[in-house]
Amino acid sequence: MSTGVWLIGARGSVAVTSMIGALAVRAGLAEPTGCVLESPELHSDALPGIDELVFGGHDISSIPLGKKAAALGEAGIVPARLAAAVQDALLEIEQDVRPLPVRDTQAEIAESIGADLDGFRRRHLLDRVVVINVSTTEPAPRPHPAHADLDALRAALDGPDPVLPPSALAAYAALRAGCPYVDFTPSTGARLPALDALARGQGLPYGGHDGKTGETLVKSVLAPMFALRNLKVRTWSGTNLLGGGDGANLAEPAANAAKSASKQRVLHETLGYTPQGDTRIDFVEDLDDFKTAWDLITFEGFLGTRMRMEFTWHGCDSALAAPLVLDLARLTAAAHAAGRTGPLTELAFFFKDPLGQVPHALAEQWKALRDAVAAFDVRNTRR
Repeated sequence: MSTGVWLIGARGSVAVTSMIGALAVRAGLAEPTGCVLESPELHSDALPGIDELVFGGHDISSIPLGKKAAALGEAGIVPARLAAAVQDALLEIEQDVRPLPVRDTQAEIAESIGADLDGFRRRHLLDRVVVINVSTTEPAPRPHPAHADLDALRAALDGPDPVLPPSALAAYAALRAGCPYVDFTPSTGARLPALDALARGQGLPYGGHDGKTGETLVKSVLAPMFALRNLKVRTWSGTNLLGGGDGANLAEPAANAAKSASKQRVLHETLGYTPQGDTRIDFVEDLDDFKTAWDLITFEGFLGTRMRMEFTWHGCDSALAAPLVLDLARLTAAAHAAGRTGPLTELAFFFKDPLGQVPHALAEQWKALRDAVAAFDVRNTRR
């Protein structure tokens, strides 16, 4: 099952790490550590293999993929030997990375994005193309009447003023072009009624939002522990220190607010209430692509005894995110092949702010994912 993976933000750290990883695994130079779908419990012939993924994408940056890969190697984000070993393969992918179109209207931009997707699909004789947004976080948009109605949206996109934020415009273009869409960021993406209607009308699945790679991953394990033991969480506060381009972008208050809200949702959904405290995100340039989270939890036990827990998480954002991007591409392709339409709620395992009314405890999300993969096997067999 040859599957195209079209990355919005294709020259960024997460995208290029994903490409390096896929190429290195394909060449037998690295193990697929961190790729959830390589777990024995999730083995399925319905899933395209990592070696069947073909990469392309859009970006506003013009930095060559090979140069970005070398920089990631120098920074210790990927092994330098792997960055060097895949230079020729990255040069081939370079031919399928396009500048983000600039046109007079958003309708024309969507048309150009769709043409790039169609050209990519035809050029490589792909069965399908999955579009994944791994660009920087954008602020939450102001509500617009056209967001609720597909016909109104189509008409508004022909006007001179922007109607959709960039992630939603990318989703609109992808869905119009017959491509499933996944938002790995907390941005709007396909999470608008008009775009849900478009996805269903086109018979396409979509997924998101905000990849769960660090502090929130730990929260989704710890919060159920407190709930199951009937311990009252009084406060839960976290400070996140983040470098790199994403950290710099999150220094902007509106983008920061969107990210922070996404990170806090798991507590209310899992505990059934919201403890006092919040999540703070600060930009520390010297950290580059690495991130540190410090969390303080105070809780109450038997007879009102006060206790506390603290944890520190230090990780490499791109190395944590990249294998999940590969997993999501493979899962979404399998869902499309199985005839799934609309939001892929079973992908909640991968996201801080998942679509639909879903459990937020990691163990429950794992079970839903495992059941979904088994169902893809059955549906693909029948089709």
